[in-house]
Amino acid sequence: MTEMIYGNTPCFLGAKNLVNKDRLDEVDAVVYGVPWEGAVTWGHYTGCELGPKVMRLSSGRYSGYLPELDHMDVFEQLKLGDIGDVDVVPADVEETMDRITNFTDPLWKSGKFLIGLGGDHGVTFPIVKSLTNQGKKVGIIHLDAHYDNLPSHDGDPYARCSPFMRLYEQEGVRNESIIHAGIHGPRNKPESGRNARDAGAVTVTVNDIREHQDLKALGRKLHEMASKYVDCVYLSICSDVLDYAFNPGGPVDGNGLTSYELLTLVHEIAKQGIIGMDFVEVYPQQDPSQFSAHLSSTIILYALAGHILGPHDANHEGVATAQTV
Repeated sequence: MTEMIYGNTPCFLGAKNLVNKDRLDEVDAVVYGVPWEGAVTWGHYTGCELGPKVMRLSSGRYSGYLPELDHMDVFEQLKLGDIGDVDVVPADVEETMDRITNFTDPLWKSGKFLIGLGGDHGVTFPIVKSLTNQGKKVGIIHLDAHYDNLPSHDGDPYARCSPFMRLYEQEGVRNESIIHAGIHGPRNKPESGRNARDAGAVTVTVNDIREHQDLKALGRKLHEMASKYVDCVYLSICSDVLDYAFNPGGPVDGNGLTSYELLTLVHEIAKQGIIGMDFVEVYPQQDPSQFSAHLSSTIILYALAGHILGPHDANHEGVATAQTV
């Protein structure tokens, strides 16, 4: 019987329960949840703090077997642990950001492959800040419809529209190794594109992805750009990089990637070597069938399959490459 992480909620994908934090040596990868929702930037679109719970509940249906990836069984080759959730404080944004950083600090020190389940995209900043606290210079592949790089929202500098502005300011992040990939749609603002350009970050639009002749080669290229002059590469995925046809439990954005396109990119990027990842912005209340929460299991399994096939040390330095795709 699957261990419960809390209440009626199983550990993600049947992982080992690590809530007591004394069994990290028994696993290769660690899942944790960040049930945080800060400022809501559009209307009634809310509820992503429920994402970690519902993604765990949905994951109970799945094994680690991927016949389409050479019949790999992920859990024959990798042991997964679930360490529970960050203890967020709904009324205190800054305290919650500090708690996320403090929670992930010892996890990064463990050297395990880390998988964060959001929550809104604001959680990526304190997670990566924690990684830079380990003395790492970080590149980031950011798969998203939106840049998420506005200075603030209604005075909140940690809102879901602002994590990459905070990361541009983070000393341990190399801005030229931040790759905003999959960007599309009019919910972006003109200043977002200018902010990315001024920071030195790279933009790869959804058309750049869709019109590329070889998705696997593109995944390798994205990693090459992100790994230039850094110690490690981190992958951050917002659900709305997917078209809403594939993501009914995410923000409503058309002209996004198909599930095949996203999975292919994630698998290929992970094969090149990433140190960890997050998957954010699943809104269970918008999705009665929980299709988006279910898809998260496949996305993370594809990342883990790539991690298994990739370099043993994800902290290798990247090679120089032109910032074009």
